[in-house]
Amino acid sequence: MPNPLSAMYKLDPGLQSHMDAVNKFVYSEGALPRKYKLIIALAFDAAHGAELGVKSLAASAMQAGATKEEIVEAVRVAYLLSGVPALFTASQGLAGLAGEA
Repeated sequence: MPNPLSAMYKLDPGLQSHMDAVNKFVYSEGALPRKYKLIIALAFDAAHGAELGVKSLAASAMQAGATKEEIVEAVRVAYLLSGVPALFTASQGLAGLAGEA
């Protein structure tokens, strides 16, 4: 999946190096495993209506060892705290994970 920020990176190359450094800092292994940090971010994106973020973070989380079940449970938390729009966004972003086009 292409990076959702690719257009901004082309327009502002310095932004990419900054974001890469921040992502490395935030998502590196620590007290929380990388996969859980990515799942937390996915839940935030679902709550904020960022469908492409959900899709991208789901792929990254699964590459880091997350399961579909872990992702679904995180979406449940987003739904509890943010309502049905979080479910709608997550459903759109996770359509490929569910085997839908």
